[in-house]
This record gives sequence, C-alpha cells and structure tokens, in this order.
Amino acid sequence: MDFGGEIVVNLSSRDLHVVYASDDKFAEILGVSLVSLYENSTEMNGIHIYVLDSGISDKNKNRLLSICDKYDRERIQFISARDISKILSMNVNTDRGSLSQYARLFVSRDLPETLERVLYLDCDIIINGSLYDLWNLDLKGKTIAALKDAFSKQYRKNIELQPNDVMFNSGVMLIDMKKWKDKHIEKKLLSFIKRHNGVIQQGDQGALNAVLSKDTYCFHPRFNSVTIFYDFTYEEMLAYRKPVDFYSKREVKQAVEYPVIIHYTTSFTSTRPWIEGSKHPYKDKWLYYKGRSPWADEPLWKPSKPGGLKGAYVSMSKKLPRKMMIHISSLLQVHGRPLIYSMKK
Repeated sequence: MDFGGEIVVNLSSRDLHVVYASDDKFAEILGVSLVSLYENSTEMNGIHIYVLDSGISDKNKNRLLSICDKYDRERIQFISARDISKILSMNVNTDRGSLSQYARLFVSRDLPETLERVLYLDCDIIINGSLYDLWNLDLKGKTIAALKDAFSKQYRKNIELQPNDVMFNSGVMLIDMKKWKDKHIEKKLLSFIKRHNGVIQQGDQGALNAVLSKDTYCFHPRFNSVTIFYDFTYEEMLAYRKPVDFYSKREVKQAVEYPVIIHYTTSFTSTRPWIEGSKHPYKDKWLYYKGRSPWADEPLWKPSKPGGLKGAYVSMSKKLPRKMMIHISSLLQVHGRPLIYSMKK
C-alpha cells in the first residue's frame, strides 16, 4: 500500500520512548492503550513509558505496572504532573479534556535529559500497527510531527495565527527534544498562556498550535486516525468543518482502512468505545485490548448527557435530516465556537 512516500530516517533505533499524561479517571483508558502498544510493538527492542501522573491511585498504578510485567517490558516511570495553574498563579481554562493534559507542556524538564525524541500519546488511542515508521520519521527540520486538524480559518484568529497557518491535533506528537529545548518552546507556551490570562481556545492544544504551527511536520493521517474520519463522509467533513488545506480524500480513506493509531476523539454524533452504546467501527478493537488488560471485568461507562445549550442541540441534531444537521452544525462549529471564545478575552 502506497502511503505517499514519507521518509524514514536512519536512526538505527528500536528503542521507543513514549509519554502519556493521565489522572486516575483515565487510568483504565491508558491501560488499554498500553496493552495495544505492547501487542503491536514486538519489533522494538526497548519500550520506555513515562506517565505524567495527575493523581493516579496506587491501585491503578499497580494495575498499569502489571501490564509491563505481563509483556516483560521495562516498568513505567511515573512522574508527578506539574500544575500549570500553580506555576502561572492563575486559573487556566481546559476547554477540552482535563487540566492534566497541560502536563505535557513540561516534557523538556520532566523527561530524561538524554532523550533525543519522544512520542506523546493521548490515553484515548490504541496502537493498531507497528510504530517503527512513525518513530523513525524524518521531521524535515521541524520540532514536532502531528496530524493536520480540520479547523476553519476562524479558529486561527483566536490564537494569533494567520488564516492559512497549520493547525494540528496534539493527541499524537513526535517531538524532537533537542529542538524543543533549543527553541525554548516551554517558555513560549507559558508566555502565550499567561498573555491570554489562561483562557485559550482548545486549551493546551490551542497554546501548542499558537507556538508550533510553523514548526510542525504534518504526517500521514494513518498515524492519528480520528473519530471525525468515521462519523462523516469526506465531503460531509469538509462541509461541516471547512478545514484549511486539508488531506486528500485518498489519504483520509487510507487512514480509515489502514490506521496505525486509532484515536477515539470526542464527537457530538457518536460515543467512545468504553461508553455503553458506542457504535464506533473500531469499537471491537478497543474492547479486545480491554479484555487483555487488568480492567477486563470492569463495566463499560454509563453515558452522560451534556447539559445546557449543547445538550439541547445534540438531542435536536439526532432528529434533523442529515444535510440540515451538517449545515447547522457547521455554522456552530465554524463561526459559533470561535466567536464565543473571542468574547471571553
């Protein structure tokens, strides 16, 4: 299968270094991801896992460590996550996910000094194939590699980007640690967050985009196959999100059919596989790895209904004709959300 000829550099390295960030609530989701990583990385000599820990219980830490033991891999290094609100002495907006995700902004000071590169992964992913090509990807002189995300021009303005600048999904990031340090990325991120009084569209992802937009190599979407690829046809996705300079229809089709990483991102049209009633096409893959994890006997999560205007719209959208739903959702996504955040400043 031809995926566009991305170049793999000759690092001669089969030692993989991966960092996650998690709180106790998402420890199970992290555990399932970890099982999938070990199951699909048998060609890697060493797998070194670092977890930026925002309050994982001893019980769940022991469960996670038991996975390392089961696959005869080096034990996880738990690193106490830094609290960005305390560091900046201000309330910091999350917008998406939890405050624990901001911990990844401090990789340059929290991970081993000798690391040349590290792969950051969100917990809500499974590895579906070999990570060798991603790990050894030529970054073309950029500081990170990531997925080009489907955001409109309006989102860029709120984080001080130009209309055609890259916006990326930060759930999978291959990071050149030397460049990150040499370019003082952490300092720039903290300065941006402080300048915006902790209120940033897309939270930590928005800050990362603001600082690294021009320093990002956009890899093939098979390395971060997100839920929007599955919930909509290619044409519907373009109509809904109106992304700038996005991937081709062929590339997205390859990401859906041959994903290396499946990223179960949130979506208002579907639920994630650990929640009862999920219809994600790769739900059974997630359940397979859950069944091989220490959480195999834990029940699926109960669905929660969003409240307020968002909850009302989600309910209403299910009753609308699909074309009308996409049109109205596009107006809210492309114009409504950016406008609301611009008014918060």
